[in-house]
Amino acid sequence: MTTKPTPFELHPRLAADSLPVKTLGLCELRLINDSRWPWLILVPRRPDTVEFHDMTGLDQTMLTFELGLVSKPFKALTGCDKLNIAMIGNMVPQLHAHIVARSSGDANWPGPVWGFGEAVAYEPGVADAFIDDLVKAVFPL
Repeated sequence: MTTKPTPFELHPRLAADSLPVKTLGLCELRLINDSRWPWLILVPRRPDTVEFHDMTGLDQTMLTFELGLVSKPFKALTGCDKLNIAMIGNMVPQLHAHIVARSSGDANWPGPVWGFGEAVAYEPGVADAFIDDLVKAVFPL
């Protein structure tokens, strides 16, 4: 007897803390709803995936490709000094990769964004405009 595969479900905390941007080949691309710094996450749409090594080699390659696909235009769009890219996941066990645009003088520069202050949600319409600009930058016509 075969068992039905577990479907992918976005972790509730990631869903609550972020806004959808676009579905890529492997990942859900999302914007963290914190206007203090531009912050994206890529969440591989694979169930029960906690660590990078839990994925197949092909999925590992695809995640790396999608990080590159998004990060270069994201850096150009934000004009940041540095991108912080990490797969930490101590608070949320579902594998996800962070891409945080950091600039000299931003909140808590040069310290980490994690655990610093309280999130400041985007004003209505601002996140939508940023998402539109990001999608155009990553996927130009």
